[in-house]
Amino acid sequence: MADPRFFTRAGPFRLKEIASEIGAELGESSDPELQLIDVGPLDVADAGTLSFLDNQKYVAAFQASAAAACVVADKFVDKAPEGMALLVSNEPYKAFARAAQLFYPTPVPEPGISPTAVVAETAALGAGSRVDAGAVIGENAVVGARCHIGANAVVGDAVSIGDDTVIGANASVSHCDIGVRTLLHPGVRIGQRGFGFAIDTGGHVKVPQLGRVIIGNDVEIGANSTIDRGAGPDTVIGDGTMIDNLVQIGHNVRIGKGCIIIAQSGVAGSTVLEDFAVMAAQSGVAGHLRIGTGAQIGAQSGIMRDVEPGARMLGSPAVPARQFFRQIAAIEKLTKKKGA
Repeated sequence: MADPRFFTRAGPFRLKEIASEIGAELGESSDPELQLIDVGPLDVADAGTLSFLDNQKYVAAFQASAAAACVVADKFVDKAPEGMALLVSNEPYKAFARAAQLFYPTPVPEPGISPTAVVAETAALGAGSRVDAGAVIGENAVVGARCHIGANAVVGDAVSIGDDTVIGANASVSHCDIGVRTLLHPGVRIGQRGFGFAIDTGGHVKVPQLGRVIIGNDVEIGANSTIDRGAGPDTVIGDGTMIDNLVQIGHNVRIGKGCIIIAQSGVAGSTVLEDFAVMAAQSGVAGHLRIGTGAQIGAQSGIMRDVEPGARMLGSPAVPARQFFRQIAAIEKLTKKKGA
């Protein structure tokens, strides 16, 4: 399904191999020796292709699909078209993601340093790493094994980067330590000075930003997102956190593990997001607040106060989701004309 110019496919794989890899059970009458060559969505999948169903809305597409095999939850098994092999999982989407990774594994960079790259003599470059054209690696920087530094990317002096990390084209990283298996997309900016001033009518006085950015393991940061270094305490991004494109993280912010921050969102300085918090698109959090573990902030919401663990917030200023919907219902009732 994927364009072979851009993606390299592995396989084929037998159904039983995939089942073992993704932790799924073979459906009744499913041939464990069935050979599969690709993955794809229900509506375009054909013979030799594995697809998935994880939403009631797509049952009709599932029933009409020509996919050779499908990852499904147990509740959809009896709706499968005749002849389709099944892999039964409690988490079909997650299981399919693992199957897709099997067919399209992350490519290992071809080691080497472009002749147009500039690598300081005091920099350390791990075995198997690649540095593309125009990239710059500063003095005393440490780049781990099997890393990929993209074209025109800049790795600042003394920065450390863990093994198997990718720094995308035109990204810049300074004043930071980055963990293993982290992915920075093109244009990411890490470690620039935080937005800190002593405000004065005679001229604002810049406060030196003397902290770092500490990025954990297995983090992903989307294109053109920015993370400021701390003013004294560090800015911290926890393990497994996923940050979308065009996100701004202010100085001294501390983000826990497994958080999700979606496009065009912003977190002001010194705020804490505890583990597994979610910020939907275009949401914003004011400074010096605490967002509790597992809290969810809806799209375009503005957070002006602390949020309890597990809370769901909507609106600007944001309120608990139930309260928000009651407010909307009340406004709608007030605006309806009598007899309309």
